[in-house]
Amino acid sequence: MTYHEFQQIVVDRAQAEGLTEYELYYRASESTSVGTFQREINEFSSSNDGGVCFRCIVNGKMGYASTEALSAEEALSLVERAVENARSLESEEPVFLCEGGKEYAQLKAQEYPLPETEEMVSTALAVVDKLYAANEKVIDGSAAEVYREKMTIAIRNSKGLDLTYTHAGAGIAAVAVVKENGEMSNAFEMKHGQLSAINTDEMVAKAVSDAIDELGGEPAPTGAYPVVFAPQAMASLLATFSSVFSSESALRGLTRMKGQEGQTVAAPMVTLVDDPFYPDSAMPMPFDAEGCPTYTKNIIEKGVLKTLLYNLKTAHQAGVETTGNAFKGGYAASVDIRPFTMYLAPGDLTEEQLLEKAGTGVYINSLGGLHAGANAVSGDFSLQSAGFLIEGGKKTSHVKSFTVAGNFYDLLKNITALSDTVKPPRGMGMTAFCAPAVLVEGLTVSGK
Repeated sequence: MTYHEFQQIVVDRAQAEGLTEYELYYRASESTSVGTFQREINEFSSSNDGGVCFRCIVNGKMGYASTEALSAEEALSLVERAVENARSLESEEPVFLCEGGKEYAQLKAQEYPLPETEEMVSTALAVVDKLYAANEKVIDGSAAEVYREKMTIAIRNSKGLDLTYTHAGAGIAAVAVVKENGEMSNAFEMKHGQLSAINTDEMVAKAVSDAIDELGGEPAPTGAYPVVFAPQAMASLLATFSSVFSSESALRGLTRMKGQEGQTVAAPMVTLVDDPFYPDSAMPMPFDAEGCPTYTKNIIEKGVLKTLLYNLKTAHQAGVETTGNAFKGGYAASVDIRPFTMYLAPGDLTEEQLLEKAGTGVYINSLGGLHAGANAVSGDFSLQSAGFLIEGGKKTSHVKSFTVAGNFYDLLKNITALSDTVKPPRGMGMTAFCAPAVLVEGLTVSGK
């Protein structure tokens, strides 16, 4: 049975039950990946996942039911189970469905054909060969992965909403593992797009160079001095602390951003953006998980908190409009709040000028222990780090096995400069984070 046939049975059944507020959410994905080991293809996986979730409001309460099976029997059962779920709930929280008739951004469809399996295999083998040829330090464990994927999301509800969006894409990941004097390190690069248009020489060179840079080194000297976070390190911090900008966190008292809209929360040069249409996003989205239109927004603008991120429920509780940031982790998940592509807007300095401005300090290009060493409620963090000393305004010797400690809320206020280039996000999915290089004062480094 097709989804549209299934959808019609669900709608007919909901109307027969006398339901006046209901929603059907559908998500389906197809993905294929090819992986290598020791210059050979050692992994080929293909999957088709998805299902539907039916939500209905009965006596002011939202009932959920979901299924992977698209059959007439399941369509009828889905409605009955959701109604029963709603009647059994005791929650008194307000619940909402998105009204139809809204305007949505017209996103450009994917403009390149997805690669055939033969091209994926040949590309993966070519990339892994380049990894081994790049440097004599490259060893087994170095690998390439090529993927293609397609996702469709559809939402129909009783308020006139009837949306469908499909996005497809492909990409390559290159992992370099290097060894010298018994010490090993690794680094990876990922690019999205048409395989033939991706510069794999550049990808491989960057992965190998980054891996070699991680070899050797001692802990950084203990002290408080300027820290430059590399783009990927700053993106990791944003990902770890992104929940502080959620209105759900604010309602629960889990963020110091509660009640701060319109107030200065960061340095004047800081603008934090959430962009559902970010050009390098793995999956741009014209609507959120509730079917509300998405749009680009400044969360922080020139240091001032302009808005938290809202869905329909939290927006109603706060007396504002939704920001279109409702999120479902899967077709059966409840509605949450997430950014799409969250990034710090770039500054006006090159990275070399940023280092010159720092003068003396440490450049951090990798952070570890982000789950155990960071508290998203208090903002405190103490993280394992690696990078380079900054001496005379330049990166010098490699340093590792040290911690950087501070507070995310204070960090935002202590940013003194940003580089002029935002590095593309490296992750998959609808949520991504990226940043330029960032110079921060007032952090503590503990090493030797």
